Amino acid sequence: MKIAIAGASGRMGQMLIETVLNDSATTLSGALDRAGSPQLGQDAGAFLGKQTGVVLTDDLDRVLAESDYLIDFTRPEGTMLHIEAALRHNVKLVIGTTGFDNAQKAQLHAAADKIGIVFAANMSVGVNVTLKLLEFAARHFATGYDIEIIEAHHRHKVDAPSGTALMMGEVIADALGRNLDDCAVYGREGVTGARDPSTIGFSAIRGGDIVGDHTVLFAGIGERIEITHKSASRLSYAQGALRAVRFLGDHPTGLYDMQDVLGLR
Repeated sequence: MKIAIAGASGRMGQMLIETVLNDSATTLSGALDRAGSPQLGQDAGAFLGKQTGVVLTDDLDRVLAESDYLIDFTRPEGTMLHIEAALRHNVKLVIGTTGFDNAQKAQLHAAADKIGIVFAANMSVGVNVTLKLLEFAARHFATGYDIEIIEAHHRHKVDAPSGTALMMGEVIADALGRNLDDCAVYGREGVTGARDPSTIGFSAIRGGDIVGDHTVLFAGIGERIEITHKSASRLSYAQGALRAVRFLGDHPTGLYDMQDVLGLR
């Protein structure tokens, strides 16, 4: 499997490169970085002290012409360009980018009519099992429990709440028969009044080098239940992305997520 990595000089990009290089069934076919990056022209394995023969480049079409898959954990604007190029070259996509608006999500859905795409805000196996636990819990705590989602990430994360927190909120809202857009509350300040029991609250923490912590709190009278997932390394996301690549080997078109990849539907 010939795999290209987008955002190759970033923290997640480097973890993906290392994971691909360490997997005997995969080949690193390209390493993409933004135009003007000082890392352009460097060997993709330089951060590991390895010579791979693959250099960081911004030549998207050349890289995809030599690839079967592109793994993309970048920013929405870049991912949209990558989708257009993937369509030109019939390259399947594994997308972990977060922060898409509705129009961008519509473009992603349309592209899946022609190429296979796995799109998930979090590729971790643990997170996706946690989503199933949250679905179960929400159904049993539908009455008498206030629901709050607290997430924490490193100081460099640019979007909030995290895509994973929003995914958790969507799973819970669906289980309760609600629309997250109608019931979400993002942070509180000043005199807010009593809590509306139909809402789902979000709080975001940014600091240090926190990889990703997520807690969903079901707070009732006399008890509270907390379901927490903590990431200690980006390796779990990279390993999940490779599982998504293998899944796409049997799915030439269509839009899937990690629940599909892991057989959790």
